[in-house]
Amino acid sequence: MLATLPACTGPLSTLEPSGPAGASIATLWWVMLTGSSILFVLVMTLFLLVIQRPGWGAGVSPGGWLVLGGLVLPAVVLLPLIAYALIAGESLLPLPGQAPPRIEAVGQQWTWTFRYPDHGAVETRNVLHIPAGTPIDILVSSQDVIHAFWIPRFAGKIDAVPGHVNRLRIQADQPGRYAGQCNEFCGLGHAGMRFDVIVHRPEDFSVALARAAASEGPEKK
Repeated sequence: MLATLPACTGPLSTLEPSGPAGASIATLWWVMLTGSSILFVLVMTLFLLVIQRPGWGAGVSPGGWLVLGGLVLPAVVLLPLIAYALIAGESLLPLPGQAPPRIEAVGQQWTWTFRYPDHGAVETRNVLHIPAGTPIDILVSSQDVIHAFWIPRFAGKIDAVPGHVNRLRIQADQPGRYAGQCNEFCGLGHAGMRFDVIVHRPEDFSVALARAAASEGPEKK
């Protein structure tokens, strides 16, 4: 298992989080991995006891084994994991009354258009610009088929559904360039439906966005 961990790095890795939501999801993954490993060890221990010590456990009825091995043993591990997952999931939800900046993400085979209603409704294509250290509400929709908006290092994915707007709250810890993609098969060009995320220092964001939108040019919109 340890030999496979180097493959869990890179621009699309959920195990290298760069925001609070991404960190919560990564922690949940490690907790689930630990819990499943504990459950595996317990099951294999029982298996080896039966193989190495014939007659061990003969005093337990078949019904007792079903209850102990099928209910009690998994519950000891799975119930705490479920409780932790519910708590982690609740922590990802926006708090009532908060109204952070908004960015509209519109999917269309096979590009992403980003609109910034709080900045004169300017648009960028396949490049999302956000400020660092600030919660941002991404309003996700689609113009044709179902897509999925996903920036692995920031948060979980959310579907882009025609005629419906879904909201995803993200936050980036540090300035830099990150990667996002469509994570729902949407046609032959699905594999190329990726986008870049450029995170700016808060004081540079407005100017950088204006320059990026101007460089798009009317012909690209």
